[in-house]
Amino acid sequence: MNYRLKKSGKFSYLETGEGTPIVILHGLMGGLSNFDGVSSYFPNHGYKVLIPELPIYTLPILKTKVGTFAKYLKDFIDHLGYKEVVLLGNSLGGHIALLCTKMFPENVKGLVITGSSGLYESAMGESYPKRGDYEYIKKKAENVFYDPAIATKEIVDEVYATVNDRNKLIRTLSIAKSAIRHNMAKDLPNMHTPTCIIWGKDDTVTPPEVANDFNKLLPDSDLYWIDKCGHAAMMEHPEEFNQLLHSWFKERGI
Repeated sequence: MNYRLKKSGKFSYLETGEGTPIVILHGLMGGLSNFDGVSSYFPNHGYKVLIPELPIYTLPILKTKVGTFAKYLKDFIDHLGYKEVVLLGNSLGGHIALLCTKMFPENVKGLVITGSSGLYESAMGESYPKRGDYEYIKKKAENVFYDPAIATKEIVDEVYATVNDRNKLIRTLSIAKSAIRHNMAKDLPNMHTPTCIIWGKDDTVTPPEVANDFNKLLPDSDLYWIDKCGHAAMMEHPEEFNQLLHSWFKERGI
């Protein structure tokens, strides 16, 4: 992907396309490239895709928590001068998007979550491997996907480097614990933002029952399943993911 990397104020972000802004939040072990499929599709259909780099490893340890990132996201939206955006998040990114929507509903036109944390402690467990040898990390990374081949050497190398970097590991665990503490089950019934839930039927990190509970608790949500798909639907099945999301945008007038 050929993006224009922008820096403005404290923010560094990727931007492509023109139109309705979709702000994308990657997961804790994820990166901007996880959304290549979304970034290449939606700019051709009247949307601007924005992916801020979250300061996961640079904040003071006491501020390394979900609430801080939700406020950072709000600052990002305000900095760019948008009144309303669509938020799209995977894993921890979904949790940040959910919390930002709860705190600042007037700024969120639509919410999209896939493999999101925010409901269960069990939803956080397997996605944050502890230190270990390379083969252990490789297996953990492969378990995130239905098709282990999606966990390329590049992805495994990045996870391995992260969990063997003391500074990054401490912050990774801090955010994971913050996400576990910040359960949103009581908040969701009061959140009326239109929400699209796209979930892998074979997600072992945030299993299908998590998606069902999000759908039950959110008053205005639609749930879509992707077969033979793990924790990162937009990576494993980008075409199907994009088609489901685009159809939902059309139905909801977003």
